[in-house]
Amino acid sequence: MNIPLTLFAPCPLGLEALLAEELRSLGAQNVRAARAGVSFAGDLATAYRACLWSRLAARVLVRITEVPAGSAEELYDSVVALPWEEHVSVDGTIAVEFTSSRSPITHTKYGALKVKDAIVDRFRELEGRRPNVDTVAPDLRVNVAARSRSAVISIDLAGSALHRRGYREQGMQVEAPLKENLAAAVLMFAGWPQIAAKGGGFLDPMCGSGTLAIEAALMAGDVAPGILRSYWGFDGWLGHNADIWDGLLDNADDRAEVGRENMPPIRCRDIDPRAVSLAGGCIKRAGLEGLVIVEQADARRIHPFGDTPGLVALNPPYGVRLGDSAAAHELFGATGEVLRDRFEGWRVVTITGQEAPATDFGLSVDQTYEVYNGAIPALVSVMDTSAAPVVIPDEATPVPAESMFANRLIKNSKRLSKWACKADVSCYRLYDADMPEFSAAVDLYTGAGPDQGRRWVHVAEYAPPRSIDADAAKRRLAEIVEAIPEAMDVQPEDVFLKVRRRQKGSEQYVRQESRDVFNTVSESGLLFAVNLSDYLDTGLFLDHRPTRELLRAESLGKRFLNLFAYTGAATVHAAAGGAVSTLTVDMSQTYLDWAERNMRLNGMTGAAHTRVRADVITWLRTAAARRNGLFDLIFCDPPSFSNSKRMDASFDVQRDHVKLLSAVAGLLAPAGEILFSDNLRTFAMDHAGLAEEGLVATDITPSTIPEDFARNPRIHNAWRVRRV
Repeated sequence: MNIPLTLFAPCPLGLEALLAEELRSLGAQNVRAARAGVSFAGDLATAYRACLWSRLAARVLVRITEVPAGSAEELYDSVVALPWEEHVSVDGTIAVEFTSSRSPITHTKYGALKVKDAIVDRFRELEGRRPNVDTVAPDLRVNVAARSRSAVISIDLAGSALHRRGYREQGMQVEAPLKENLAAAVLMFAGWPQIAAKGGGFLDPMCGSGTLAIEAALMAGDVAPGILRSYWGFDGWLGHNADIWDGLLDNADDRAEVGRENMPPIRCRDIDPRAVSLAGGCIKRAGLEGLVIVEQADARRIHPFGDTPGLVALNPPYGVRLGDSAAAHELFGATGEVLRDRFEGWRVVTITGQEAPATDFGLSVDQTYEVYNGAIPALVSVMDTSAAPVVIPDEATPVPAESMFANRLIKNSKRLSKWACKADVSCYRLYDADMPEFSAAVDLYTGAGPDQGRRWVHVAEYAPPRSIDADAAKRRLAEIVEAIPEAMDVQPEDVFLKVRRRQKGSEQYVRQESRDVFNTVSESGLLFAVNLSDYLDTGLFLDHRPTRELLRAESLGKRFLNLFAYTGAATVHAAAGGAVSTLTVDMSQTYLDWAERNMRLNGMTGAAHTRVRADVITWLRTAAARRNGLFDLIFCDPPSFSNSKRMDASFDVQRDHVKLLSAVAGLLAPAGEILFSDNLRTFAMDHAGLAEEGLVATDITPSTIPEDFARNPRIHNAWRVRRV
């Protein structure tokens, strides 16, 4: 039970942060949001709780291992060597799910077939017979995610999508129904659990098959969303512990019994009698008959109920189901008028498409969230009936797009400023292309030392894909720049804009301007010079903040080497941590001078702290490098690719990292350690190649991704490398 497991829970795009919080509440550790999912750690009971209680996850995967997969044959050889007899009986059944991203194995069905063949061939070799395949309800569902030249092998503990709660009847639904986990997210975005706890009621006046109302009742009644499911992916898994699972089920039954006794009033309506019939059937199968009331009625003829204001949730027709946008405009407007007139104090949440915006309801929009309902992009809008109604715009007066960006920036700032204050962080990322139409990174820098009390905002535009009209991209960028001063309370001249195009080699370090204006900021009590105007990057990689703190914590009494040092921020932290000596190596004299500036800002001068201008690759090959002695701690953060004229040959981190680390290890003291980092998103560590060099690497990436970069956990990779 207490064996730690590495777990991953996929989810619809846009729900990652919500799911991360939910998993933490279920006891998960090391929780990290990624794109379309959340990684976490925990024991078997934690994994089971996630299966039973997560309202947002699509599945729960327990990671078995990561294997080389540079070809289908290499994948087969890797999988056939795994001990599948520890996971499923030869008399059991299996199924394989296979996904591919930038992998040489592009045909997912073929990849799944090779994995299946490897599993059954191992059983044939061991026992002379093999498990059968069952794609519907197998005893073991294997999940394979091929990325670059490796593949992560996992066991699907859910077995089938977790949004299938068990209360829907197959083939008997309204067109394009709202998935259960997305419905739960809509309610969480609106704060329904808190409203229900205060006794507020719930109403869905356009209920379809009743998904929003049922999910609202399950939340309010403390009913586990998985309690009705009859099949789980771990039922036939040999790692299953029935005692733990049965205990969790008993606890869930007890909680539901108490919760149903304290259910607030929950009602749903629809003008379509077929939808009302379908909703009634789902409510009955969910065990909520008499607790959730469903009626046939027009959404424009609704009235509040109960003694406490509650929540109105709507999933009106949109997207492929919309048909007539003019009709939707009229429906939304009329419904909004009823809500303003009769539902004072109630909160309203909608999930709509781009062509039928929530602003058509004529209510004040407090918050918006971008999500996907299947393949359809959608917008969740949380509104307040107590606020002054807004004028519903016509085609001649569109709602300014920049207000969406400003609202998101203000929301992010409120959330992150609390974290930053608690963590004593003064420079952090506020926004990172949260909304696809506003594709930029926005960072806040707060002055320190001579610049105490000043604030600047740094905007780096991401190059739009070719499918996006260039003029439209320019307009959106202008909207970002115009919205920031008021949203962040900074002067327009303190907003710095960079255009982040795809760069070749060292072009990313080329000057953008030549103003030579340096400002002073702080990090963990240390001072650093940043240049917000002249270069694409400012001189302080904000995503490396935890990495630098790790170096500081481990530097006491050690000889420290910083390779590809950039502006020497890591050297400053190591010196502050008590390193007895530091050596900083970089090819650019500009950055070495910058590193010296940073050291002087913190009073770190003298013969113990030296700098060398050199191409690191060439320097490592020379005897001169070794004359500097051995090092106890080495930080190596190479570029993904470089073909600078000052280098003997090009450098590709994926191709050359084993050779690089082997050379770096030649400078390690006997008990020394390399902290290796790179920012190639598809990077795959060649463990076999390192082993041949007598080295072993441990992935520490999750612990080095800071809170302000949680939305983009692939911003960098980080590894501890030691001698075997």
